[in-house]
Amino acid sequence: MTDTNDTTTVAQPDDATLSDRVEAALRAVRDPAAGLSVFEAGFVEDVTVTEGEVRIEADLHALDADTGQGVVDAMLRAVDDVDGVEGVHVERASPSAEGRASVGAFDHVVAVASAKGGVGKSTVATHLACALAADNDVALFDADIHGPNVPSLVEASGPIHATDDGDPMPVRRRGMDVMSVGLMEDGAPLAWRGAMAHDALSDLFENTAWENDDVLVVDLPPGTGDVVLTTLQDVPVDGVVVVTTPFHSAISDTGRTVELFRDNDVPVLGAVVNMAEYVCDCCGEPNDLFEASTDALDAPVLAELPFTKELQGTPEPGDVPESVATLGDRVRTALDEAWTVGAPDDAVDIRDCPPEERKQRVRERFESLDGGGAFTLVSDRDPTPVGDFLSRLAETPRAAFDIEVRRATPDDWVLETTKP
Repeated sequence: MTDTNDTTTVAQPDDATLSDRVEAALRAVRDPAAGLSVFEAGFVEDVTVTEGEVRIEADLHALDADTGQGVVDAMLRAVDDVDGVEGVHVERASPSAEGRASVGAFDHVVAVASAKGGVGKSTVATHLACALAADNDVALFDADIHGPNVPSLVEASGPIHATDDGDPMPVRRRGMDVMSVGLMEDGAPLAWRGAMAHDALSDLFENTAWENDDVLVVDLPPGTGDVVLTTLQDVPVDGVVVVTTPFHSAISDTGRTVELFRDNDVPVLGAVVNMAEYVCDCCGEPNDLFEASTDALDAPVLAELPFTKELQGTPEPGDVPESVATLGDRVRTALDEAWTVGAPDDAVDIRDCPPEERKQRVRERFESLDGGGAFTLVSDRDPTPVGDFLSRLAETPRAAFDIEVRRATPDDWVLETTKP
């Protein structure tokens, strides 16, 4: 602390009082996103003053390249204006791997997929990540290595820095981690063959040093190729959100994609129907862009998003359109219920039964019901053939039964019907 006594002040070394003035100047420099001083934001690691020369050690890895350079420029200007400063230099501190997580450390991993390109999958993925960031520490991984659009959609830019151990670090976007091969390439087309794509993606999945570790949102490439299968092998995906438009071929293809994920033991959290309608700017009337039923999806519809300029803008972590905020809430709920079967207490559960006991359990429960009674069966395999067995038990044609079979989780099926 500087002594206010004039005699004492004159006797102190010049560097001591100059250090106080330099620090005061730096405290006036703010983090543009958080509104904190560079000290409060943790950007300044150390300040040394020697014979009028000021050296500032700054850790700016949490900022994207443009914002970080802006903070550096602001610190240089602030300190250069201090009387007695002969020169000033900002040295960026080497980032540390301490406290950083691998992909396996996330509480939840949500993949966003589509059967076709051009349905708005990356737009949904980036908006969903920003919606989840309202209540969670979120990371966004762009696994679409042939068309990495995430950086431009969230306005994130490189360069990618590395930890002391050489692991790539994600770019920070207002508290959200973002990683994409698009942050490391020079804008040239990426024409990688299968093995190269597999190795590049596996390396990023394994070695990226994440700062956040609550929820990881993975933007998959369209279709069901090598990159999608690599992701399912390398990453513990807790659930997938499929994106489609309400166009008949897109709906049909998406239904097959749903089955692919379930066959790979990945819960399908639900579907997002994008570009569901367009609201006329002139009259305000909504208009359907396509005419198709979503019944073939075999998945709950989490959201029907309109074709609107609002969803074409840049999403901000924690600040998204209302329709996307609702989608985020439904995805959180779906994650909590992803492995829940949702059958009534009196359902017949044959998942752990020996084969010879399964029919007996079904028979006992079905024959105990009065006509019009509800019958529910939970099985670890597709129970559709049970309909024929029930028909024989009731001595009633199979067509008399209204039977619904649904795959509740990747491992569980539910059959529901009513005894004639």
